[in-house]
Amino acid sequence: MPKQKILVVDDEEDILKLLQYNLQREGYQVRCVSSGEEGLAAVKAGRPDLVVLDWMLPGMDGLEVCKLVRADKDVKNTPILMLTAKDSEVDQVLSLEIGATDYVAKPFSVKVLLARVRTIFRNQISRAEGTPVVRAGELALDKERQIFSIKGKPVPLTKLEFKILSVLMENPGRVFSRDKLLDGAWEGEAFITDRTVDVHVKSIRRKMGKSRHLIETVRGSGYRFAEERGGRR
Repeated sequence: MPKQKILVVDDEEDILKLLQYNLQREGYQVRCVSSGEEGLAAVKAGRPDLVVLDWMLPGMDGLEVCKLVRADKDVKNTPILMLTAKDSEVDQVLSLEIGATDYVAKPFSVKVLLARVRTIFRNQISRAEGTPVVRAGELALDKERQIFSIKGKPVPLTKLEFKILSVLMENPGRVFSRDKLLDGAWEGEAFITDRTVDVHVKSIRRKMGKSRHLIETVRGSGYRFAEERGGRR
């Protein structure tokens, strides 16, 4: 199987060396560049499988690179993992809303970053294969049959609850604002307010029992599904 190609865009040489070393140890093919302009050109020319992109680049910053990638029909589906030194959750949510697939805040744990990379690639494979079941520990979400189960035992969810849980479970670690959850879960539904999201999340948590903690509230930003801890699945 060909190695997956990762492009790293960061103006800090130490970060580039750290990521190149650790990503190569994981078996990925890695290319590093130090500016937004170089990064954008490398995405278009090299067609990487993933871009690890620093937000705070001199000149063309990471947000602008992300926007331009998403606007290019040839590379718009390239996954982008944003690195950000901004500690505001609002800024982190902004990076997702302009098109980043996920984000990692600086200073970051290499183990966490590698887990995020694996999750992105795992989700890509699942979508390509049409895998209908999303799993997290003892939880399973069968999208084809519209069944949610805990330890193999079906747990009834409403149509809207199933949609919101699908959005969260398919993107572990990613923060979704209420607006984003409305976009992802309630497309085509009747008018629903932001606060209705809270009501449905509360109901989902109740039905999840001991696993309710996996849906985390991010104060001032929205909700996220707890990402895997530890090594590979």
